[in-house]
Amino acid sequence: MEPKFSLIAPSVELGEDVKIYSFVNLYGCKIGDQTKIGTFVEIQAGASVGKRCKISSHTFICEGVHIGDGCFVGHGVMFINDRSPKAVNATGELAGPDDWTMETTQIGNNVSIGTGAIIMCGVQVGDGAMIGAGAVVTKDVAAGAIVAGVPARVLRRD
Repeated sequence: MEPKFSLIAPSVELGEDVKIYSFVNLYGCKIGDQTKIGTFVEIQAGASVGKRCKISSHTFICEGVHIGDGCFVGHGVMFINDRSPKAVNATGELAGPDDWTMETTQIGNNVSIGTGAIIMCGVQVGDGAMIGAGAVVTKDVAAGAIVAGVPARVLRRD
């Protein structure tokens, strides 16, 4: 499928049979085989999405986020990669690349992330975990755990 009105930079590594819908912005990232990228999704340089994933519309995957194979990411999910974002630096100038610290986030295989969830930087989500819609994940989620709420709390462990 040839997406319309999308920016897919030459630096993007696309696997086989990737489906990309319109109004997508991909640059410097890696997308695994048979993954579907919905409309209005941005995936930044230094991020990766595994094989056979579904990334739903209006999702933002920033630098330093690594998503495993077989994952579902719901509509409007936001990943954060800086614990202390600022517009200006200590001298009052517009902040640049040297004025922030990127923290990586690792999402395991077969993880499901519900619509509107926010995944803070520096967390690891274990294989098979489920994150409820609207949850704000501020710390690691164990494999097989189901979490929900603000901040996200464990509801059940499988």
